[in-house]
Amino acid sequence: MSFGGLPFGSDSTTVGGALQFGRTYVVRPKGKHQATIVWLHGLGDNGSSWSQILETLPLPNIKWICPTAPTQPVSIFGGFPSTAWFDVEDLSEDAPDDLKGLEAAAAHVANLLSTEPADIKLGVGGFSMGAATSLYSASCFAHGNYGNGNPYPANLSAVVGLSGWLPCSKTLKNKIEGNDVAARRAASLPMLLCHGKGDDVVVHKFGEKSLEVLSSNGFEDVTFKSYSGLGHYTIPEEMDEVCAWLTTKLGLVGNSA
Repeated sequence: MSFGGLPFGSDSTTVGGALQFGRTYVVRPKGKHQATIVWLHGLGDNGSSWSQILETLPLPNIKWICPTAPTQPVSIFGGFPSTAWFDVEDLSEDAPDDLKGLEAAAAHVANLLSTEPADIKLGVGGFSMGAATSLYSASCFAHGNYGNGNPYPANLSAVVGLSGWLPCSKTLKNKIEGNDVAARRAASLPMLLCHGKGDDVVVHKFGEKSLEVLSSNGFEDVTFKSYSGLGHYTIPEEMDEVCAWLTTKLGLVGNSA
């Protein structure tokens, strides 16, 4: 799950110039199905590795959907192809956002959630670039629309971002300000951000900046956790935090089938 890992032979293909998403891995609930979460991997990874981690978590009431990003040229790798939810030119506050890629990834997430039963709570989470896509999805949910104006259909109840950042942070205010419905959605959406202080890929200040922008734009239920010495990877302590937070915020009860 490293930022720079480059697994070759991806399941995704390019057809007629349109990027195709790779294989989706599903971890079915071992108990009563109460929530479904789409979990997004980092740059260069695939859905399989995270599905294996999520399957071990003591969360029997959650169905996990772990898609694989398209394989596409990535600017930060000099145009070398890798699995990526969107293009990244540089990891800096002034780096341009690949809005087209972000929109396609957020729409893919919403589509994966679209067939879940009406009584199931929905969420999105991810690591690194997957976390960035999750936070972008959160902004679309609050606004009620994608950036192109099309309605955002998924009703999110939880968003988790590990070692990530908030894309399009400079335009978030325009989506929320003066829109009472968007403000209510933003205020009520639970979000968990976790970041290692030793992260030398997506540095810790990016997580802090994301928290600052979200909080200043009306996202009132944001929890931020820092981990001393943690680099650009996850650890059991962090995943324990994710489990406890999801159990509380999604109101998960009981382990029975």
